[in-house]
Amino acid sequence: MPVTAPAGVGNLREQEPFPVAARRSLADAQLRGNLRHATSTIRAKSGAVIGEVPDWQELRAVGAAIKADTMARLPELLEQLEAAVTAAGGSVHWATDAVEANRIVTDLVRAAGADRVMKVKSMATQEIGLNEALEAAGITPVETDLAELIVQLGHDRPSHILVPAIHRNRAEIREIFLREMPGVDPHLTDEPAALAAAARRHLRETFLNTRVAVSGANFAVAQTGTLAVVESEGNGRMCLTLPDMLITVMGIEKVIPTWQDLGVFLQLLPRASTGERMNPYTSLWTGVTPGDGPQQVHLVLLDNGRSAVLADETGRQALHCIRCSACLNVCPVYERTGGHAYGSVYPGPIGAVLSPQLTGPTDNPTLPYASSLCGACYDACPVKINIPELLVHLRAHTPHPRAEATAMAAAAYTMDHPLLYAAAQRATRLTKITGRALPPPLNAWTTSRDLPPPPPQTFRQWWAERESGS
Repeated sequence: MPVTAPAGVGNLREQEPFPVAARRSLADAQLRGNLRHATSTIRAKSGAVIGEVPDWQELRAVGAAIKADTMARLPELLEQLEAAVTAAGGSVHWATDAVEANRIVTDLVRAAGADRVMKVKSMATQEIGLNEALEAAGITPVETDLAELIVQLGHDRPSHILVPAIHRNRAEIREIFLREMPGVDPHLTDEPAALAAAARRHLRETFLNTRVAVSGANFAVAQTGTLAVVESEGNGRMCLTLPDMLITVMGIEKVIPTWQDLGVFLQLLPRASTGERMNPYTSLWTGVTPGDGPQQVHLVLLDNGRSAVLADETGRQALHCIRCSACLNVCPVYERTGGHAYGSVYPGPIGAVLSPQLTGPTDNPTLPYASSLCGACYDACPVKINIPELLVHLRAHTPHPRAEATAMAAAAYTMDHPLLYAAAQRATRLTKITGRALPPPLNAWTTSRDLPPPPPQTFRQWWAERESGS
């Protein structure tokens, strides 16, 4: 398995500190309304269908165990996958970083004589900035997933793992279509069915006249070399079956050992992500089948920092992620700030622990702090990734704000000196004078929360009274 180079991480680097971007998002009432409506709807649907499964917790435990086993023997499984794909008529390429992956895909498209590709929704291709690389090479990428198409036409960025255009409402989508979509009906309404029909007409010519498609993969079965893509619309299936050449870009952590393992994840993923009992479209392909589907099948195995994450025994559980977005839908921070504030392809709680590890903590130093540590993400994760544990783990390896570092050093010194600690306890009575706010520079902490009132009696006072028998 290749060793990751520090360069060429693609679109993962944070553009500005999370606190700065979050404040701007918090001031956007329309954005917050869109997010609140969308996440609450998905939460309700997901909760209902999960409640139907009596062994949901057991399924989560099995999914977590499969992922842990996969990470423990990842090089072996990747070699098995490569052998199986090759035996089935496919070609496997190894990409150390985003630059190498983009070069491989661009060269393959050029070799096919194509100047346009159609794309299945893929986080991996967003991660490496493939669309930008293709455009720089004179190749036009066309997103076929409806939400991704909205983002592309709006010259926007995705803000959610599952629903990239979650920050847009239907009136905004209508305006984007009227402004950017060639040949659209000028009387287009903002009814969902009308918007979907306009997108369908727009994409039909692409499906029928594009010779190369690019996809990601939800899973790859090492046992057989089978790749899997799950989706809700069917556009992905058109891309996976109609073109002459299919190029799949897949993060190396997406491999699973056996067909039986795939059955576990096909139960977990739809209920946790879209609130469906099963995915409407589950497409599976193994290499090349003469006369049926693409006759040139390529698999690009992408590292791009994953080997470094794998080396961290605590941090590697972030690689267990199956991209369901359940953690985003329950996170109070994400619901108020949206995905753009995270400055990374991977937003929300999983992005706060995955992105800093893929690029190095100094590139995303504020992301591990983009959480209240409430634990809702851990409860929702279908493969039991302990995101709060990872956040604390990463905070220990990222630069702390100077004020916080100073305060923690002062607290440690105080707690290490009993007489000073006792004096500090007595000093808490001053809060009766200052009310529920702290004086500068500590007032930043109390601008958005109340300072708890001191207890009427300290533990030491209670203990002294208890020991004296009074």
